[in-house]
Amino acid sequence: MDKAGLGRTMRAAPPPPCGGRLARRMPSRELGGRSQGPLWGRGPGPAAGGGVIVNITHTAPGSPSKTIRFLNVAFDSSGDSLLAGDHQGNIYVFDLKGNRFNLVQRTMQACTALAFNLRRKKEFLVALADYSIKCFDTETKELVSWMRGHDSSVSSISVNGSGRYAITTSTDTAQLWDLDTFQRKRKLNVRHSVGIQKVFFLPLSNTILSCFKDNSVFAWEFDTLHCKYQLPTPVEGSTLLYKVFAVTRDGRIFVAGGKSNHLHLWCLESKQLIKIIQMPTKVRAVRHLEFLPDSFDGGSNQVLGVLSQDNMMRFINIETCKLLFAIGSHEEGISTAAISPNGRYIASVMENGSVNLYSVQALTQEANKNELPGGLNKKRLQALLKGYGEYPAKYRMFVWRSLLQLPENHLAFSSLIDKGTHSAFVNIQNEYPIKSRKLLRVLQRTLSALAHWSAIFGETPYIPLLAFPFVKLFQNNQLICFEVVATVVVNFCQHWFEYFPNPPVNVLSMMENILAHHDKELLQHFIKYNVTSQVYAWPLLETLFSEVLTREEWLKVFDNIFSNHPSYFLMIVVAYIVCSRAPLLHCNQRQDFEYFFHHRNNLDINVVIKEAYHFMEATPPDIHPQRVLDDFIPLTKGQYPVFNKYPKFIVDYQSQEWERIRQDEIEYLRERQLMHELEAKAQERKAEDEAWYRKQELLREAEEQRRKMLVEEEKKLAEQRQRLAAVRRELKVKELQFLDASRRRFLKYQQDQRQMELKRLDDEIARKASMREQETAATVQDVEVRQMELESQRQLFEQHLIKDQESSTQEMKEEIDASRRKADLEDHVVQRLMETDREEKQKAQMVAEENLAKAEQKCIEIDWRLQALHKLRHDDKNREKHYEEIAKLLHDNRVKEAELLKALREAEEKKWEEVIRKKAQLEEEQKAAAAAHEHRKQFLEDEMNDALNLAEKLQREDAYFERLRDLKAGRTGREVEFQQVPKSGNVCLNDLSASESSSYVSSVRRRELACQERELMAEVRQLRQKLTAQARVRHPPTHLSSTKWTT
Repeated sequence: MDKAGLGRTMRAAPPPPCGGRLARRMPSRELGGRSQGPLWGRGPGPAAGGGVIVNITHTAPGSPSKTIRFLNVAFDSSGDSLLAGDHQGNIYVFDLKGNRFNLVQRTMQACTALAFNLRRKKEFLVALADYSIKCFDTETKELVSWMRGHDSSVSSISVNGSGRYAITTSTDTAQLWDLDTFQRKRKLNVRHSVGIQKVFFLPLSNTILSCFKDNSVFAWEFDTLHCKYQLPTPVEGSTLLYKVFAVTRDGRIFVAGGKSNHLHLWCLESKQLIKIIQMPTKVRAVRHLEFLPDSFDGGSNQVLGVLSQDNMMRFINIETCKLLFAIGSHEEGISTAAISPNGRYIASVMENGSVNLYSVQALTQEANKNELPGGLNKKRLQALLKGYGEYPAKYRMFVWRSLLQLPENHLAFSSLIDKGTHSAFVNIQNEYPIKSRKLLRVLQRTLSALAHWSAIFGETPYIPLLAFPFVKLFQNNQLICFEVVATVVVNFCQHWFEYFPNPPVNVLSMMENILAHHDKELLQHFIKYNVTSQVYAWPLLETLFSEVLTREEWLKVFDNIFSNHPSYFLMIVVAYIVCSRAPLLHCNQRQDFEYFFHHRNNLDINVVIKEAYHFMEATPPDIHPQRVLDDFIPLTKGQYPVFNKYPKFIVDYQSQEWERIRQDEIEYLRERQLMHELEAKAQERKAEDEAWYRKQELLREAEEQRRKMLVEEEKKLAEQRQRLAAVRRELKVKELQFLDASRRRFLKYQQDQRQMELKRLDDEIARKASMREQETAATVQDVEVRQMELESQRQLFEQHLIKDQESSTQEMKEEIDASRRKADLEDHVVQRLMETDREEKQKAQMVAEENLAKAEQKCIEIDWRLQALHKLRHDDKNREKHYEEIAKLLHDNRVKEAELLKALREAEEKKWEEVIRKKAQLEEEQKAAAAAHEHRKQFLEDEMNDALNLAEKLQREDAYFERLRDLKAGRTGREVEFQQVPKSGNVCLNDLSASESSSYVSSVRRRELACQERELMAEVRQLRQKLTAQARVRHPPTHLSSTKWTT
């Protein structure tokens, strides 16, 4: 046993998701109650997912929920027919080549093992649950033979390679059958304590291998049944109990496994244990082993299928100990499996009772996508390339990655990508307008990573042309794209940057020497028309043939370039030129040559490739590029190598210049952007100004229109006020007229009553009374004339006050236009105060005059009565005293009139003082708006106090008005007039005219005044009654002189 092999364990790389849940729904076939039909719809489709061609299920007819479970499967020798049996004894044959299935037999009992007859291919053997073995014909569906002899269920059937013999194995015995006669030839009996695991024929030999439960393995000669050898005991201390076995097709390697994750590999030629393979830790027991045949391995199978206790079958390479792929999963576990002899199919019986048919090709392809196959040999690849001219399209990318030996430095690449977009490629879309945004983004990132890796690539103008083909090819894997481009630059672009920024003159000179050696005539033609290598060679180099070749041709060319020395790249350029000599010799214009090397041409690329190989061999060593170019050197792992094979000072200077230009451009763009922003702001400000002016114009027009409307409304309001004042004046005049008429009727009635009383007097009394009335009337007329004069003066004074007030109001409106409403309100308040004061004083005057008239009338009546009694008693005696009394009354009346005039003058002076004070107060309110309300309040309180003081003063002068202080009139201190008449005279109220006011008096104020008037009238009546009672009591004349007015 190889000691090194003991320590080798299988690397448990994660298997591809072949046996897991499928990415797409797998095709399925439900057999149902049908006995035949197509196996799949349109043909085998392993691309459906996980390599599954078809999933075969069988449900009971009429009961879709009841599944009939398959138990065993077996392939024929060709591998194109599959035999399957279920637990109800139904045996199906699936023709994988003809896409058909047939129900060939109904045994009515479960089968325990299946096998095809290798000689008569239409026959098959089936072991049943009754421990018998039957042979049926698949075409006739007839029973060929029925073999009995086992006392327990048959677990396996092994058919000899000749197809004549078969061995059936149960736990207690193994029996050898002749399939020509279906007779038992030999029987292997063992002790019950030992037990048989499996007995089978070795391929390509006449040896029978028997495996027992005690781990012993014996080889028997088929002809004589003599024991040829016994395998030695396994490694000491090993607890592995063999339960499952497998042998390669050449019969050299024997593999055994059991309740362990170890597999023992035995060499049957040397009878030695050569290797122990350790499966992943998830594998705790092995249930089935079978080798996967390969048409090219000569029977020395390398891939082993291992079905473990987790119902997954893993396929491993027994040489490299690598896990290739796996089928099955924990959700869709595998019960047993069989592999076709041609290695194309794998049939597995699933835990759910269905059968999955896998395509080995699809499984291996999916494995290759995720795991790089090892052991690639460059010489073998080159031989394959020369034979086929190109690599298979499915494996090309993998072969390239292997040939270029890409390190896949993820961290180093990420650090380059993290640096962001290089300044040289920020606006690459302007120079290379690519429609695909994804492709443009990948190109920009790749070029930026190259520029961050080495500064030369940020200054090289043709680097996008060089990288673009690889970017388009590897756009889904940016790391591989970058490393491929970097490897191409490092190995196949050697010495390109030594003459930067000029083309590589040294490389072009080598190519010119090669062209001169192999086609001197074509070179002379180029020289004749002044066509240098920069015209016919450099375009092909800097674009990597991407402009002159199709995609397929380009891939084929680079299959050969990557598989050879870097000098082959230059050789294939020369070969392309030489193979195009016929059209080139017909060109005589420089533009024609330039067009030819920048566009596709009708050229067989296979001829170019062969010619390049010829140049590689036929070029002399002294001019061969291999003498100058180094061998292929892959990129280093971990970190990328330093690339500094270029004139650093030129690149640095150029990069500095570009940076300066770029900064100037950025500054220019910034200034232009600033200018655009300023211009935009100016336009915006202009638009805002215009909008503001338009808005102001509209506001001005609206204001003017509203001002006109306000003036019109004010005019209308003034007219309405004038009409209202006129109506009020008319109503007031009518009211006064009505009151005068009422008073006249009342006086007339009194006069009539007095006349009726006087008629009873004698003629003398009537004559004296008539004379007294005439004298009194004359005196009263004089007083009334004086009163009318005073009333006219008062009205004129009021008119002046009103005019002055209106003029002051107009001036205030002109001075304070902004606070017009406030001033109007204040004027309205002042006007209301004045009107209220006038109204109240007018009322007070009317009440006082009426009360005075009534009191005087009552006094006159009393005096008349007293005088009449006195005259009746003392006719002649008291006449002279009576005349003296009349003279005294006239004197008192004059005194009272003088006092009244004096009071009117004093009131007039006070009113003017109050007007001046009001003006000063209004000016103070304009200067101090905050104190205006307090001033007005104080002003009103002062007015009220003045009015009360004046009322108290007048009350002291006239006892009839002692309740005048209850009247809350007059806040502006208007003039108050009181009229007194002599006691002995008559009072005429017809000529009394009160001042008229157009101001508004509230209904509440009117009710208060009316109430106060009624109270005053009641007091006057009481006073009249009191005076009458006193007059009746006081009969003597001496009592007349003691009666006087009290102040």
